[in-house]
Formats: sequence, C-alpha cells, structure tokens
Amino acid sequence: MAPAFEPAKIRAVLLDIEGTTTPIDFVFKTLFPYAAAQAEEFLQSHNEDAEIKTILEALRRQHVADSAGDSQIHPWFDSTSLQNCASAAKYVRWLIERDSKITPLKTLQGKIWQDGYLRGELKGEVYPDVAPAFARWRRKALRVAIFSSGSVLAQQLLFKYSTAGDLTQFLDSYFDTTTGPKREPDSYRKIGAALKLVPRQILFVSDSIPELDAAFAAGMATAYSLRPGVPEASFSPHPVIRDFGELLP
Repeated sequence: MAPAFEPAKIRAVLLDIEGTTTPIDFVFKTLFPYAAAQAEEFLQSHNEDAEIKTILEALRRQHVADSAGDSQIHPWFDSTSLQNCASAAKYVRWLIERDSKITPLKTLQGKIWQDGYLRGELKGEVYPDVAPAFARWRRKALRVAIFSSGSVLAQQLLFKYSTAGDLTQFLDSYFDTTTGPKREPDSYRKIGAALKLVPRQILFVSDSIPELDAAFAAGMATAYSLRPGVPEASFSPHPVIRDFGELLP
C-alpha cells in the first residue's frame, strides 16, 4: 500500500484532469460530442494546413492498422479531398466512441476545441475547489503541472477558458501522450526529470488506480481522487481525497 505522503517534502503537484480537476461528464458529454460533430467541417476547412495534413496521414496509417484487426471498420476513401476528409471524420468518430488515446486523435481534438473555446461555444468545467487550491498552492510556492491524455493544447484551453476564469497563471507545465503512456512508470520518471525534481518531491493525483500505481512505481507520492460520479475502486492502495481542500491545505 502507498503510504500517506508527507506534505513537507512535496515541491510540485501533478494533476490528472478527468475526474480530478474536471467532471467526467464534461469530457464525455460535452468535449467528445463537440469534436465528433465538428470533425468533418474542421478537416475540410483546414485540409491544406501542413499540420492537419500530417494529422490526416497519421490517422490514415492508424486506420490501416485498425482495419487489419477489425474487418467491420468502415473503408477509407481518398480519391478526392472531400472523400479523404469525410473518411477521416468517420474514423475520428469511431475512435472517439472507443475513447482512443492515440496522439493524432488527441491533437486533432485540441485543434477543434480551440475553435469552440474561441467562439465561446465551450467553457472548461472545473470543480469549485480547484481555483482556491491552485491559489493556495501558489502561495505555498508549490509548482502545479498537468498530465493528461488530452493534448497540451487541449489542457491549456480548458484551464484558460475555465468556468473559474483563466487558471493558466497557476500552471507551470503540461504533459500529454507525447511524454508516454499514463500507465507506465517511465512516463513519470520523464516528468520528474522535466520538472528537475526527484520523484518523491512530486504528488500525483488521479482517479485512475493504474495511473497511480505507475506513478508510485516511479517513486512519486500519490493520492486517489474520488470525486462525485467517479466509480469507486473496490480497493485503493493510495490515500483517498474527495476535495482539493484536503490536499496540502
């Protein structure tokens, strides 16, 4: 079992988003449907952009790999630009339904959400205790970083355009799947190196036991975020918190 962390030794707080700073429903019932609905129009509007072309090619390669393992997946037509974008959008919706964590999907979602935030159609939802905790930790000279499967852009947008105002002023660093999978200890070692801290000086907070296990294996302190709506694990080897008011007060 992971021991209770010692607050005096913590120099940075590393946070998951979904189920930790932000309700799960916001991700699954607002962000994902928005990206699914806007994907085809967005791709058609930006298909000449170099970065979008790179994302489309990465999705095309992943589609080939997925098709080899799933004969029911829809074909990809690319005789014209419109067909290519339509096929990509259909595949994106297929990936979203499966909560895929692949990097090109997450990068594309961030781009689509950026348009939504800038148009005022999206507002990043955070729990009421998040902003006060961020301010409190800043006063205590603690660094705050984010590690999420969503792209760094998506993370920045959620906190910049949050229901509690612009919270990016409190955030030092952002990490996504380009750092590594969230269930592998080496990803947390890389984050520690990037923050220039030894792992035991970092407290990782998440609603995912496998993620916490990986962080703990890398040497980090851990806390299990059990927010309303988060399915409770039958057993948590990590200290449990239900509100950021309990965390490094």
